[in-house]
Amino acid sequence: MSYAAVEDRLRRGGVLLLDGGTSTELEKRGVSMAPQAWCGAAGVDNEEVLAAIHRDYLDAGAEILTANTYASNRLLLAMDGFGERFEEIVRGAVQTAKRARDEAGRPEVLLAGSLSHRGPVVAGTARPDNAAAGGKDAMAEAFRELALLLRDEGCDLILLEMMYDPERMPLAFDAAAETGLPVWAGFSARRGADGRVLGFGPEPDTPFEAIVSILADYEVAAAGLMHSQANVVGDALAILRERHDGPLLAYPDSGFFRSPHWVFENVIPPAELRRFAEDWVAGGVQVVGGCCGLSPEHVAALAPLRR
Repeated sequence: MSYAAVEDRLRRGGVLLLDGGTSTELEKRGVSMAPQAWCGAAGVDNEEVLAAIHRDYLDAGAEILTANTYASNRLLLAMDGFGERFEEIVRGAVQTAKRARDEAGRPEVLLAGSLSHRGPVVAGTARPDNAAAGGKDAMAEAFRELALLLRDEGCDLILLEMMYDPERMPLAFDAAAETGLPVWAGFSARRGADGRVLGFGPEPDTPFEAIVSILADYEVAAAGLMHSQANVVGDALAILRERHDGPLLAYPDSGFFRSPHWVFENVIPPAELRRFAEDWVAGGVQVVGGCCGLSPEHVAALAPLRR
């Protein structure tokens, strides 16, 4: 399935199935996470585990695989002693996904290169450690380098993931735009104490409207909600629809992050996720899947929504 075929399917009202939480699935299967790069280097010496995860998502019905590159920029990898292996790690992640696709006999499956604006985090939390980030110029170059390598390794699109930081977002959007590939933007939201929908960042409280206003400055092929609790996705999508009239994405998380580990507590049952997703699709969402904490079983529960 070429990207042109995907565009045509979306124009005709089709619904595509994305994969689930590859990085957290690595941890669930016993792979160690790094203090700062988290999942970034997790696949390089665990190719068979990573390939098995991709195959499991394909068996569940996924039509788009996401390369395990969410936290694989050189800046983060260097903080954990993997800086010199940057190209090996990124190439390995993309090639492992391609191999899984070939082994599954699914050549039509698209490959998304994951690009986040993740920087250092405070140990034991999910809070950004801006003092250790190295400055905007360093982050911009790290994002650009990763984006261009994802393109050169053959990714079909760039998937901007966990967009929520007003200062870092433009750096990631600029990097993605430079590739010339289609860009899908995944924003992350949370609900404030007063019920408002906010950007995912812990502080300060930023209205979600302000987060997605970045779409006025960039062209994206699709946009939506990811790495957000299922019960906030619908309200956040309503805000996003006011600023984006193209295809919509929805792939929530479940559980929570305590760096460098995902905590699999109160994970949404697959059947409940399916009920949420049915409402999202009824409201116009055309790409559904899962993020952190969600498994091949969750993706399989969503498979009947494809069309």
